[in-house]
Amino acid sequence: MAAEEARRINDREAPIMFGPVEPVFSVEEMEIASGLRARIYRPVAREVLPVLLYFHGGGWVVGSLDSHDGVARFLANHAGSLVVSVDYRLGPENRFPAAVEDAWASVMWAHEHAADGGGDASRLAVGGDSSGGNLAAVVARHARDRGIAIALQLLVYPALDCRLNDPDAELEWWLSQYLRTDADALDPDASPLRARDLRGVAPALILSCGLDPLRVQAEAYAQRLREAGVAVEHVCFEGLIHTAYRMPGVLPGARDMLTASADALLSAFERTT
Repeated sequence: MAAEEARRINDREAPIMFGPVEPVFSVEEMEIASGLRARIYRPVAREVLPVLLYFHGGGWVVGSLDSHDGVARFLANHAGSLVVSVDYRLGPENRFPAAVEDAWASVMWAHEHAADGGGDASRLAVGGDSSGGNLAAVVARHARDRGIAIALQLLVYPALDCRLNDPDAELEWWLSQYLRTDADALDPDASPLRARDLRGVAPALILSCGLDPLRVQAEAYAQRLREAGVAVEHVCFEGLIHTAYRMPGVLPGARDMLTASADALLSAFERTT
């Protein structure tokens, strides 16, 4: 179907899939860079809090601030952090590297301006699911290269290699909406698994689902990180499917993924205190 129709259906079904959402102290939507909007979730008043930049999933084509509202609220409350949910540009209207540029712009904004909203830029994490996990892994590497400390990269069933070894019609469709040319798939900003050097990137928690073909990429990336001397934990939730992270309202066990994420963020932020 057309991208606009897919987005409409995705956003319409998101509240049903997630179930009841948690209240937070405040939610503010603002422009954090030219044309780039974000929604900022604060769990409590007044305290200076660590910051999680969150990039929603949706194959770089669908997904929105609304589709991941429940995820952002949960992580804000249970990780005790500001959550900055980033409304990055989507394909096919805006192809690679537009989403990467927006994700990196959000990192720079948090690094330079988090304190303006009661955030602590010295305790900064990045995270996302699926295509959002891809963006989180990419900006974690860029942050290393620019000397910006990242406490944790939270990668939820991330897409890490856009050059598919095993052709899959559905995955190929998503990639065709995101990439400009076949050559883009070899760029480490599209395929972080293809980065030559992962030494010194942020510690990682990678969450996979047993019934998701992307778990193979997660296993490979976890091994690459270990070989590079990076602290990494890879947890596979057997019996769950891709997109489970935002489906605790209908999938038993899905909430365990959210809880594991919040626990890892709490620990990472405590280590940087």
